[in-house]
Amino acid sequence: MSGCPLSVEGMASVLPASNKSMKSDRNTNVGKKFVHVQNPYLDLMDEDILYHFALGTKTHNLPVMFGDVKFVCVGGSSNRMKAFALRMHKELGCEGDGEEMKDICAGTDRFCMYKTGPVLSISHGMGVPSISVMLHELIKLLYHAQCCDVTIFRIGTSGGIGIEPGSVVITDTAVDSFFKPRFEQVIMDSIVTRSTELDRDLAEELFTCSKDFPHFPTLIGHTMCTDDFYEGQGRLDGALCSYSREKKLDYLKRAYKAGVRNIEMECTVFAAICGRCGIKAGVVCVTLLNRLEGDQITTPHDVLVEYQQRPQLLIATFIKQQLGLCRTPPPAPASPERTLQC
Repeated sequence: MSGCPLSVEGMASVLPASNKSMKSDRNTNVGKKFVHVQNPYLDLMDEDILYHFALGTKTHNLPVMFGDVKFVCVGGSSNRMKAFALRMHKELGCEGDGEEMKDICAGTDRFCMYKTGPVLSISHGMGVPSISVMLHELIKLLYHAQCCDVTIFRIGTSGGIGIEPGSVVITDTAVDSFFKPRFEQVIMDSIVTRSTELDRDLAEELFTCSKDFPHFPTLIGHTMCTDDFYEGQGRLDGALCSYSREKKLDYLKRAYKAGVRNIEMECTVFAAICGRCGIKAGVVCVTLLNRLEGDQITTPHDVLVEYQQRPQLLIATFIKQQLGLCRTPPPAPASPERTLQC
Protein backbone atom coordinates (compact mmCIF):
# COMPACT_ATOMS: atom_id res chain seq x y z
CA MET A 1 0.00 0.00 0.00
CA SER A 2 2.96 2.31 0.33
CA GLY A 3 3.91 4.55 -2.55
CA CYS A 4 0.42 6.00 -3.06
CA PRO A 5 -0.02 9.59 -1.86
CA LEU A 6 -3.60 8.90 -0.77
CA SER A 7 -2.98 5.71 1.18
CA VAL A 8 -2.75 5.04 4.88
CA GLU A 9 0.68 3.64 5.66
CA GLY A 10 0.99 0.28 7.26
CA MET A 11 -0.82 -3.04 7.33
CA ALA A 12 0.15 -3.91 10.90
CA SER A 13 -1.73 -6.77 12.46
CA VAL A 14 -1.55 -5.32 15.97
CA LEU A 15 -4.51 -5.61 18.25
CA PRO A 16 -7.19 -3.09 17.28
CA ALA A 17 -9.16 -0.84 19.55
CA SER A 18 -12.03 -2.35 21.47
CA ASN A 19 -15.60 -2.13 20.21
CA LYS A 20 -16.39 0.26 23.03
CA SER A 21 -13.67 2.74 22.05
CA MET A 22 -14.69 2.44 18.40
CA LYS A 23 -18.23 3.48 19.27
CA SER A 24 -16.84 6.40 21.25
CA ASP A 25 -14.76 7.49 18.26
CA ARG A 26 -17.87 7.50 16.08
CA ASN A 27 -19.77 9.63 18.57
CA THR A 28 -17.06 12.30 18.66
CA ASN A 29 -16.88 12.70 14.86
CA VAL A 30 -19.97 14.84 14.34
CA GLY A 31 -20.95 15.42 10.71
CA LYS A 32 -19.34 12.27 9.35
CA LYS A 33 -21.55 9.49 8.07
CA PHE A 34 -20.03 6.33 9.52
CA VAL A 35 -20.88 2.91 8.15
CA HIS A 36 -23.47 1.22 10.35
CA VAL A 37 -24.62 -2.36 10.64
CA GLN A 38 -28.13 -3.54 11.45
CA ASN A 39 -27.13 -6.26 13.90
CA PRO A 40 -27.09 -5.59 17.67
CA TYR A 41 -25.15 -8.80 18.32
CA LEU A 42 -21.94 -7.69 16.62
CA ASP A 43 -20.89 -5.41 19.48
CA LEU A 44 -21.35 -8.28 21.93
CA MET A 45 -18.85 -10.49 20.11
CA ASP A 46 -15.32 -10.82 21.46
CA GLU A 47 -14.05 -11.33 17.90
CA ASP A 48 -15.57 -11.08 14.44
CA ILE A 49 -13.95 -13.38 11.89
CA LEU A 50 -14.57 -12.31 8.30
CA TYR A 51 -14.08 -15.86 7.09
CA HIS A 52 -14.39 -15.36 3.32
CA PHE A 53 -11.93 -12.45 3.42
CA ALA A 54 -9.42 -14.22 5.69
CA LEU A 55 -9.55 -11.20 8.03
CA GLY A 56 -10.60 -10.72 11.64
CA THR A 57 -10.98 -8.07 14.31
CA LYS A 58 -8.33 -9.71 16.55
CA THR A 59 -5.84 -10.77 13.91
CA HIS A 60 -5.85 -7.53 11.88
CA ASN A 61 -5.96 -3.83 12.74
CA LEU A 62 -8.86 -3.01 10.46
CA PRO A 63 -8.98 0.76 11.24
CA VAL A 64 -5.30 1.08 10.26
CA MET A 65 -5.67 -1.07 7.18
CA PHE A 66 -8.98 0.28 5.86
CA GLY A 67 -9.95 3.37 7.86
CA ASP A 68 -9.33 5.75 4.94
CA VAL A 69 -11.55 3.90 2.45
CA LYS A 70 -14.06 6.22 0.73
CA PHE A 71 -14.91 4.24 -2.40
CA VAL A 72 -15.51 0.52 -2.84
CA CYS A 73 -15.89 -1.00 -6.29
CA VAL A 74 -17.14 -4.57 -6.60
CA GLY A 75 -17.53 -6.80 -9.63
CA GLY A 76 -17.97 -10.45 -10.46
CA SER A 77 -14.62 -11.28 -12.02
CA SER A 78 -11.40 -11.48 -9.98
CA ASN A 79 -9.29 -10.55 -13.01
CA ARG A 80 -11.53 -7.59 -13.83
CA MET A 81 -11.34 -6.21 -10.30
CA LYS A 82 -7.56 -6.55 -10.26
CA ALA A 83 -7.51 -4.65 -13.56
CA PHE A 84 -9.63 -1.93 -11.98
CA ALA A 85 -7.26 -1.72 -9.01
CA LEU A 86 -4.32 -1.34 -11.40
CA ARG A 87 -6.22 1.39 -13.25
CA MET A 88 -6.83 3.27 -10.00
CA HIS A 89 -3.17 2.81 -9.03
CA LYS A 90 -2.22 4.70 -12.18
CA GLU A 91 -5.05 7.26 -11.98
CA LEU A 92 -4.21 8.20 -8.38
CA GLY A 93 -0.54 8.73 -9.19
CA CYS A 94 0.85 5.89 -7.09
CA GLU A 95 4.49 4.91 -7.47
CA GLY A 96 5.48 1.93 -9.60
CA ASP A 97 3.41 -0.01 -12.11
CA GLY A 98 1.21 -1.63 -9.46
CA GLU A 99 2.21 -5.17 -10.39
CA GLU A 100 3.48 -5.68 -6.84
CA MET A 101 -0.04 -5.04 -5.53
CA LYS A 102 -1.04 -7.76 -3.07
CA ASP A 103 -4.38 -9.56 -2.87
CA ILE A 104 -5.50 -8.83 0.69
CA CYS A 105 -7.74 -11.91 0.60
CA ALA A 106 -4.96 -14.22 -0.56
CA GLY A 107 -5.69 -16.43 2.45
CA THR A 108 -8.95 -17.54 0.84
CA ASP A 109 -9.93 -18.53 -2.69
CA ARG A 110 -13.45 -17.06 -2.51
CA PHE A 111 -12.85 -13.40 -3.27
CA CYS A 112 -10.00 -11.08 -4.17
CA MET A 113 -9.41 -7.63 -2.62
CA TYR A 114 -7.01 -4.84 -3.57
CA LYS A 115 -6.56 -1.43 -1.96
CA THR A 116 -5.25 1.66 -3.72
CA GLY A 117 -5.35 4.74 -1.49
CA PRO A 118 -8.99 5.33 -0.50
CA VAL A 119 -10.30 2.88 -3.14
CA LEU A 120 -11.07 -0.77 -2.40
CA SER A 121 -11.57 -3.20 -5.29
CA ILE A 122 -13.28 -6.54 -4.53
CA SER A 123 -14.64 -9.44 -6.56
CA HIS A 124 -18.03 -10.92 -5.63
CA GLY A 125 -18.48 -13.95 -7.88
CA MET A 126 -21.68 -14.65 -9.79
CA GLY A 127 -25.25 -14.38 -8.57
CA VAL A 128 -27.20 -13.22 -5.52
CA PRO A 129 -25.88 -15.79 -2.98
CA SER A 130 -22.23 -15.03 -3.74
CA ILE A 131 -22.47 -11.24 -3.68
CA SER A 132 -24.66 -11.43 -0.57
CA VAL A 133 -21.91 -13.23 1.38
CA MET A 134 -19.35 -10.70 0.19
CA LEU A 135 -21.53 -7.68 1.07
CA HIS A 136 -22.18 -8.87 4.64
CA GLU A 137 -18.47 -9.18 5.32
CA LEU A 138 -17.58 -6.02 3.39
CA ILE A 139 -20.00 -3.87 5.38
CA LYS A 140 -18.81 -5.41 8.65
CA LEU A 141 -15.24 -4.68 7.53
CA LEU A 142 -16.09 -1.02 6.85
CA TYR A 143 -17.90 -0.84 10.20
CA HIS A 144 -15.02 -2.31 12.20
CA ALA A 145 -12.57 -0.07 10.32
CA GLN A 146 -14.64 3.00 11.35
CA CYS A 147 -15.01 4.12 7.73
CA CYS A 148 -17.18 7.12 6.99
CA ASP A 149 -18.73 8.79 3.93
CA VAL A 150 -18.32 5.63 1.83
CA THR A 151 -19.79 5.05 -1.63
CA ILE A 152 -20.04 1.53 -3.06
CA PHE A 153 -20.28 0.77 -6.78
CA ARG A 154 -21.05 -2.45 -8.57
CA ILE A 155 -19.45 -2.45 -12.02
CA GLY A 156 -19.96 -5.27 -14.46
CA THR A 157 -21.46 -6.69 -17.63
CA SER A 158 -25.05 -7.38 -18.54
CA GLY A 159 -27.47 -8.22 -21.32
CA GLY A 160 -29.20 -5.22 -22.86
CA ILE A 161 -32.84 -4.91 -23.86
CA GLY A 162 -33.57 -2.67 -26.84
CA ILE A 163 -30.21 -0.86 -26.69
CA GLU A 164 -27.03 -1.35 -28.69
CA PRO A 165 -24.20 -3.56 -27.39
CA GLY A 166 -21.54 -1.55 -25.61
CA SER A 167 -24.08 0.80 -24.01
CA VAL A 168 -23.41 1.68 -20.39
CA VAL A 169 -26.47 1.56 -18.12
CA ILE A 170 -26.50 3.52 -14.87
CA THR A 171 -29.15 1.89 -12.70
CA ASP A 172 -31.77 4.08 -11.06
CA THR A 173 -33.81 1.18 -9.67
CA ALA A 174 -33.04 -2.51 -9.39
CA VAL A 175 -36.08 -4.68 -10.14
CA ASP A 176 -36.89 -8.37 -9.86
CA SER A 177 -38.20 -10.70 -12.55
CA PHE A 178 -41.69 -9.23 -12.11
CA PHE A 179 -40.29 -5.71 -12.76
CA LYS A 180 -40.90 -4.77 -9.11
CA PRO A 181 -38.40 -2.67 -7.05
CA ARG A 182 -37.92 -5.29 -4.36
CA PHE A 183 -35.65 -8.05 -3.10
CA GLU A 184 -37.30 -11.06 -1.48
CA GLN A 185 -35.03 -12.78 1.01
CA VAL A 186 -35.86 -16.14 2.58
CA ILE A 187 -34.82 -15.78 6.23
CA MET A 188 -35.33 -19.04 8.07
CA ASP A 189 -38.95 -19.89 7.28
CA SER A 190 -40.10 -16.37 6.40
CA ILE A 191 -39.93 -14.25 3.25
CA VAL A 192 -38.70 -10.71 3.94
CA THR A 193 -39.12 -8.04 1.28
CA ARG A 194 -36.68 -5.13 1.06
CA SER A 195 -36.56 -2.03 -1.12
CA THR A 196 -34.09 -1.84 -4.00
CA GLU A 197 -34.08 1.90 -4.66
CA LEU A 198 -30.65 3.31 -5.43
CA ASP A 199 -29.33 6.85 -4.90
CA ARG A 200 -30.90 8.93 -7.71
CA ASP A 201 -28.58 11.90 -7.15
CA LEU A 202 -25.56 9.61 -7.52
CA ALA A 203 -26.99 8.20 -10.75
CA GLU A 204 -27.42 11.72 -12.14
CA GLU A 205 -23.87 12.66 -11.10
CA LEU A 206 -22.54 9.60 -12.91
CA PHE A 207 -24.57 10.46 -15.99
CA THR A 208 -23.15 13.98 -16.00
CA CYS A 209 -19.67 12.49 -15.70
CA SER A 210 -20.39 10.20 -18.68
CA LYS A 211 -20.59 13.21 -20.99
CA ASP A 212 -16.78 13.18 -20.99
CA PHE A 213 -17.01 9.90 -22.95
CA PRO A 214 -19.03 10.52 -26.13
CA HIS A 215 -17.52 7.46 -27.82
CA PHE A 216 -19.93 5.16 -25.99
CA PRO A 217 -23.66 5.62 -25.26
CA THR A 218 -24.67 5.99 -21.62
CA LEU A 219 -28.18 6.03 -20.18
CA ILE A 220 -30.09 5.79 -16.91
CA GLY A 221 -32.59 2.96 -16.60
CA HIS A 222 -33.95 0.08 -14.58
CA THR A 223 -31.81 -3.05 -14.21
CA MET A 224 -33.47 -6.43 -13.76
CA CYS A 225 -31.89 -9.04 -11.52
CA THR A 226 -32.58 -12.74 -12.10
CA ASP A 227 -31.64 -15.92 -10.24
CA ASP A 228 -30.32 -17.63 -13.35
CA PHE A 229 -28.42 -16.88 -16.57
CA TYR A 230 -30.46 -19.16 -18.83
CA GLU A 231 -34.16 -19.89 -18.23
CA GLY A 232 -34.40 -17.13 -15.63
CA GLN A 233 -33.49 -14.62 -18.34
CA GLY A 234 -35.63 -16.22 -21.04
CA ARG A 235 -32.73 -17.63 -23.06
CA LEU A 236 -33.32 -20.23 -25.75
CA ASP A 237 -29.81 -21.73 -25.60
CA GLY A 238 -29.67 -23.45 -22.20
CA ALA A 239 -29.78 -27.16 -21.41
CA LEU A 240 -33.44 -26.63 -20.51
CA CYS A 241 -36.05 -24.47 -22.21
CA SER A 242 -39.71 -24.66 -21.16
CA TYR A 243 -41.16 -21.80 -23.26
CA SER A 244 -41.46 -20.65 -26.85
CA ARG A 245 -39.46 -18.02 -28.73
CA GLU A 246 -42.62 -15.90 -28.88
CA LYS A 247 -43.10 -16.04 -25.11
CA LYS A 248 -39.48 -15.02 -24.58
CA LEU A 249 -39.79 -11.99 -26.86
CA ASP A 250 -43.10 -10.98 -25.27
CA TYR A 251 -41.48 -11.07 -21.81
CA LEU A 252 -38.48 -8.99 -22.85
CA LYS A 253 -40.69 -6.45 -24.60
CA ARG A 254 -42.82 -6.13 -21.45
CA ALA A 255 -39.62 -5.62 -19.46
CA TYR A 256 -38.55 -2.84 -21.84
CA LYS A 257 -41.97 -1.21 -21.53
CA ALA A 258 -41.57 -1.32 -17.72
CA GLY A 259 -38.31 0.65 -18.02
CA VAL A 260 -35.82 -2.23 -17.87
CA ARG A 261 -32.77 -1.66 -20.07
CA ASN A 262 -30.45 -4.44 -18.94
CA ILE A 263 -30.38 -7.76 -17.08
CA GLU A 264 -27.81 -9.14 -14.63
CA MET A 265 -27.79 -11.32 -11.49
CA GLU A 266 -26.77 -9.20 -8.48
CA CYS A 267 -28.31 -5.73 -8.41
CA THR A 268 -31.38 -6.31 -6.21
CA VAL A 269 -29.53 -7.75 -3.23
CA PHE A 270 -26.76 -5.17 -3.73
CA ALA A 271 -29.28 -2.31 -3.57
CA ALA A 272 -31.22 -3.89 -0.70
CA ILE A 273 -28.25 -4.52 1.60
CA CYS A 274 -26.54 -1.20 0.93
CA GLY A 275 -29.83 0.63 1.39
CA ARG A 276 -30.61 -1.19 4.63
CA CYS A 277 -27.22 -0.11 6.02
CA GLY A 278 -27.60 3.47 4.77
CA ILE A 279 -24.67 3.30 2.35
CA LYS A 280 -24.69 5.35 -0.86
CA ALA A 281 -24.54 2.88 -3.74
CA GLY A 282 -24.61 2.77 -7.52
CA VAL A 283 -24.68 0.14 -10.26
CA VAL A 284 -22.98 0.70 -13.63
CA CYS A 285 -22.94 -2.12 -16.19
CA VAL A 286 -22.06 -2.35 -19.86
CA THR A 287 -24.30 -4.39 -22.17
CA LEU A 288 -22.67 -7.13 -24.25
CA LEU A 289 -25.63 -7.81 -26.54
CA ASN A 290 -29.23 -6.82 -27.28
CA ARG A 291 -31.39 -9.68 -25.99
CA LEU A 292 -34.17 -8.80 -28.44
CA GLU A 293 -31.82 -9.86 -31.23
CA GLY A 294 -30.32 -13.01 -29.75
CA ASP A 295 -29.04 -14.91 -26.73
CA GLN A 296 -25.42 -15.76 -27.45
CA ILE A 297 -22.54 -13.31 -27.29
CA THR A 298 -20.89 -13.32 -30.72
CA THR A 299 -18.95 -10.05 -30.44
CA PRO A 300 -15.18 -10.49 -31.03
CA HIS A 301 -13.09 -10.88 -27.88
CA ASP A 302 -11.09 -7.70 -28.34
CA VAL A 303 -14.30 -5.67 -28.66
CA LEU A 304 -15.71 -7.29 -25.50
CA VAL A 305 -12.52 -6.38 -23.62
CA GLU A 306 -12.99 -2.74 -24.63
CA TYR A 307 -16.67 -2.85 -23.63
CA GLN A 308 -15.77 -4.17 -20.18
CA GLN A 309 -13.44 -1.25 -19.58
CA ARG A 310 -16.20 1.32 -20.06
CA PRO A 311 -17.80 1.10 -16.57
CA GLN A 312 -14.29 1.13 -15.08
CA LEU A 313 -13.39 4.26 -17.01
CA LEU A 314 -16.56 6.06 -15.91
CA ILE A 315 -16.21 5.14 -12.23
CA ALA A 316 -12.47 5.89 -12.15
CA THR A 317 -13.12 9.35 -13.58
CA PHE A 318 -15.96 9.97 -11.13
CA ILE A 319 -13.73 8.99 -8.18
CA LYS A 320 -10.97 11.30 -9.38
CA GLN A 321 -13.46 14.15 -9.63
CA GLN A 322 -14.71 13.49 -6.11
CA LEU A 323 -11.13 13.51 -4.83
CA GLY A 324 -10.39 16.76 -6.67
CA LEU A 325 -7.82 15.15 -8.94
CA CYS A 326 -9.34 16.16 -12.28
CA ARG A 327 -11.58 18.74 -13.82
CA THR A 328 -15.24 18.46 -12.88
CA PRO A 329 -17.35 19.07 -16.00
CA PRO A 330 -20.14 21.66 -15.68
CA PRO A 331 -23.70 20.31 -15.46
CA ALA A 332 -25.23 19.82 -18.89
CA PRO A 333 -28.89 19.44 -19.89
CA ALA A 334 -30.01 15.85 -20.32
CA SER A 335 -29.88 14.60 -23.89
CA PRO A 336 -33.14 12.94 -25.02
CA GLU A 337 -31.12 10.46 -27.06
CA ARG A 338 -29.18 9.27 -24.02
CA THR A 339 -31.65 9.41 -21.13
CA LEU A 340 -34.40 6.92 -20.50
CA GLN A 341 -37.96 8.13 -20.19
CA CYS A 342 -39.73 5.57 -18.01
